[in-house]
Amino acid sequence: MGRPSQPEPAVRSVQVALPLPLPHGFDYRAGDAHLAPGTRVRVPFGRGQRVGIVLGAGTPSTAAPLKPISEVLDPSPLLDGELLTSLGRAADYWCGAIGEVVFGALPVALRAGHATEEFAEAAWRATAAGSAARDAHTRRGGSAALLEVLGDAILSASELDTLLPSWRAAARRLTAAGLIAHAQRSHNPPCVREGAAPVLRDEQADALAAILSAGGGFHPFVLQGVTGSGKTEIYLRLTERALQQGRQALWLVPEIGLVPQALRRLRARFDARIAVLHSNLAEGERARAWLDARSGQAAIVLGTRSAVFAPLPRAGLIIVDEEHDASYKQQEGFRYHARDFALLRAQARGVPIILGSATPALETLANVDAGRYTRLRLRQRIHAHPPSPVHVLDLRGLTLAHGLSPALLEALDACVARGEQALVFKNRRGYAPVLLCHACGWHATCPACEKPLTLYRGRRSLECHHCGHHERLPEACPQCGAQALMPQGQGTERLEEALVARYPEVPVLRVDRDSTRQRDGFAKLLDRLAAGGPAILVGTQILAKGHDLPNLTTVAIVGVDEGLHSVDFHAGERLAQLIVQVAGRAGRAAKPGSVWLQTHEPEHPLLLTLLRGGYDAAAALQLGERRASGLPPFAHLALLRAESPHRDALDGFMAAARDAIGQAILPPANGRGSARGAGGVRPAQRRKNALRINGPIAAPMPLKAGRHRAQLLLESTHRAPLRQALAAWRPRLDALPQPRGLRWSIDVDPVDLY
Repeated sequence: MGRPSQPEPAVRSVQVALPLPLPHGFDYRAGDAHLAPGTRVRVPFGRGQRVGIVLGAGTPSTAAPLKPISEVLDPSPLLDGELLTSLGRAADYWCGAIGEVVFGALPVALRAGHATEEFAEAAWRATAAGSAARDAHTRRGGSAALLEVLGDAILSASELDTLLPSWRAAARRLTAAGLIAHAQRSHNPPCVREGAAPVLRDEQADALAAILSAGGGFHPFVLQGVTGSGKTEIYLRLTERALQQGRQALWLVPEIGLVPQALRRLRARFDARIAVLHSNLAEGERARAWLDARSGQAAIVLGTRSAVFAPLPRAGLIIVDEEHDASYKQQEGFRYHARDFALLRAQARGVPIILGSATPALETLANVDAGRYTRLRLRQRIHAHPPSPVHVLDLRGLTLAHGLSPALLEALDACVARGEQALVFKNRRGYAPVLLCHACGWHATCPACEKPLTLYRGRRSLECHHCGHHERLPEACPQCGAQALMPQGQGTERLEEALVARYPEVPVLRVDRDSTRQRDGFAKLLDRLAAGGPAILVGTQILAKGHDLPNLTTVAIVGVDEGLHSVDFHAGERLAQLIVQVAGRAGRAAKPGSVWLQTHEPEHPLLLTLLRGGYDAAAALQLGERRASGLPPFAHLALLRAESPHRDALDGFMAAARDAIGQAILPPANGRGSARGAGGVRPAQRRKNALRINGPIAAPMPLKAGRHRAQLLLESTHRAPLRQALAAWRPRLDALPQPRGLRWSIDVDPVDLY
């Protein structure tokens, strides 16, 4: 007899993530190369080549031969172990495809496989002649602005993109004139600029001492301070401590418009390398800033939501400013929450994290109550002014001028007469939300969404805020031909028109997404206010977030009632936060402020509670209602959203998805091993922590951009059963037939159900 055949040796392989909507990676033959997790590689896929990222060792196999890796792109891992592990945990929790999640953490240029060496830093400084020209004021316009921003410092392109977005044309002129030049950034250790730090008030000193006394390691702190109480100064002191220890600090802000202000504060305090990350940067600058963070050369990383993915090899501190803001939740693709991912990373890195807000999210307050987070309070403003008084204006029975009451107009008259600035807040863009024919009742409707089109009178167009559809403003009613088209309601554009007519000698500035579309549009508007003369701002919620306007003393909130009767259970919380945040813009400096709130329901319980007891009382009211109703943070939600151009295909998929979740959570039918059900949950425990399945039903907005929309909601009083059900449900959803044109996603911890 011959010798028995020996089994074929297993081929050494690695698992590679590719940017595909699939829950797994792909195995490739590694050969003799030692490929650490986080390394970019080029691999064959289909008929072409794709850039991938090594996740770890592949599954040993002697089956079909594996394709070999074509090229190794990085000499060392681009993603370090902590970031790669944290991304894997995030993909698991928020039900993301691992390849899309990992690649989403990279700047676009690095996703495409470009070598890191291509992104050498570009920086500029003023020459001696440039400094002289700046001091002599011989330059005008953009050239003068660039010389002023540069000062005596060396600034990178990403910093200039943030501080002066239109700097490049001026840089070409000044370079040709010999007034600025390229420069090499020094790699000196970061330090604090002399004479930059103010004296702390007692409350600030106590809060800072409490954080520092906690020592090293992971500690979540909630810094709850009224607007203007000096939270930023505490951030700066903690950043100083981190830099002194040779560590990095990550600062997150919710909006791009807040980045320039934060960058100025950081540059005024620290002589340090700062990496700025947000979506308005050129891709090369974004890659360069990301690599600066990865190398540790950037001592401070500042940015919006996506900056939470920055590598932090020397992490020492994470700050999430305005932590309550819904902008931290990604609403498309991978639906992560930057605040929660920042907490995950702080825990993984073993560093403190500061969640700052005047109006903390209810989820955050519930974690404080449960003892998971430590809350620190700043109850007084820096300038020792009492809170601006709130005047509630009852609109019932009043004749309004473009939505403004007589008492409010008198308050605006007095503000302008004093040479001060006022903010009129209306969270609705455009001229009017509805265009109606008074003769026949026709109203302009989006053909793809079946929702009213918003009138933009300035550009004579009708536009859909949901899908972007737009059309010319008709001269007459398309249905009856009458010349009787009438705008209904007010938007910021209509308020601007009315206020310009009333105050022709006073600048009236509209601040909304439409007026700040240009990269430097918002910065230019703020610069016009910095001179301090009288002005009136008409704005949406873009103005509610953290901006310091010293001469702004009067705030009017004219659109309160819309938030009192929303079907979204978050509406009450958001309205209370919005009122407090907008009101907080008034009287932040030496001059006292006043707040005017218009409503048809002055006795509404939420308004009464907020005005009498402040945000804490309103939050307690909302938490009590949430607890009684079994809503977050006392329950946990996951929402399956699906959309399709074909209603039948959508209905069929949602019915199959409902059947699949039933299969995922039910115990085996044959009785074997049925002491535990799906995910190892005992039947008695499953009854206690039962999932509630709501739907499938049409989405609150059932048609958008010509696509039918539906949803299915899972609820559980405990997180573990929901996660177990999602883990079992997700592969079943992936296995369902996917009709052409159908798209679906799972949103864990949704911030809205729309």
